[in-house]
Amino acid sequence: MAESDGQERSEEPTGKRLSDAREKGQVARSRELTTTFILLAGGGGMMMMGGYLIDGMRNVMTAGFQISRTEIFDPTSMVHYFVDAVANMTGTLMPLFIILFIVALLTPMLLGGFSFSTQAMAFKWDKLDPVKGLGKLFAMRGLMELFKALGKFLLIGTIAMLVLQFYLEDFLYLGNQDIQPALRQTMDILGWSFILISASLIVIAAIDVPFQLWDHSRQLKMTKQEVKDEYKQSDGSPEVKSRARQLQRELAERRMMSEVPKADVIITNPTHYAVALRYDQARMDAPVVIAKGADLVAAKIREIANAKDIAIVSSPVLARAIYHTTELNAMIPAGLYLAVAQVLAYVFQLRGRRRKGHMNDKPINMPDVPVPEDLRDE
Repeated sequence: MAESDGQERSEEPTGKRLSDAREKGQVARSRELTTTFILLAGGGGMMMMGGYLIDGMRNVMTAGFQISRTEIFDPTSMVHYFVDAVANMTGTLMPLFIILFIVALLTPMLLGGFSFSTQAMAFKWDKLDPVKGLGKLFAMRGLMELFKALGKFLLIGTIAMLVLQFYLEDFLYLGNQDIQPALRQTMDILGWSFILISASLIVIAAIDVPFQLWDHSRQLKMTKQEVKDEYKQSDGSPEVKSRARQLQRELAERRMMSEVPKADVIITNPTHYAVALRYDQARMDAPVVIAKGADLVAAKIREIANAKDIAIVSSPVLARAIYHTTELNAMIPAGLYLAVAQVLAYVFQLRGRRRKGHMNDKPINMPDVPVPEDLRDE
């Protein structure tokens, strides 16, 4: 359930919620998976570099046991021997340390990918709250950690006993060998024992990984109200978006109205629809719709046409056909070429008569023009 609003967290986390959680360092992680890989890498490294490690330790011990009586009582020489021993041992173990460092760095990325967050490292006072601490102890995650601890104790203890029992005779036989082969066999036994015991943690990791993924998804789940609020914050409220769309329509309408004075003819319904056509024979393959509208927009188009002395032709069927089949700034369909050509020829003829002063009345009632049945909007 949600904290205070009483709503159930039933919605999957949104992309923004996941992104915000990653910025805070809240990603799915399994310590059991990391621990298992580090231990297996350590065991494998010991097996591969066993001879190298033994030689390095033997050299350090040989140098430490070959100190003369005079040097033992010389504080300066003892410091020198100590520094050399630490340097030699560090150089011997450095390849193994590098392997463990790389594994420890890359393994967490298998589950939640790479994530570095300064917010996750920041000190938080609420972590010192004893009440919250007790609550976490008895929460699902706390119980899971308890079961994992008990499971690891029983599993590792059982495997360790089996491994010791398996290598018991080998351990007893070490006392009969020379120091050099005994050391090498000891390293071999320890390496395999370490790998076998560490491999038992794969069972714990196989249980922990699905749980961590499920728990991470559960923590990020949202209520329906949170999803709505986030949608409003990211995309804006419906009122703001509606206002933005209205402004966009008004801007587009103003641009369209500015093109009306360039029209050669306005074809109307006569009152509900108006379509403004322009045709430049030298540059256009067919007439282009430069403005169109219905009702109030149609009335505005007719008003501009009257003010600019543009011919208005009443042809209801053709006006509806162009309005419904042709987008703004697009050429008319081929099926309407003949009808529009007749209108333009009629308009150009009347325009010539007006220039001679024979006719001044508008609008013009156009005779019937051929509009294909499939383009009609009855």
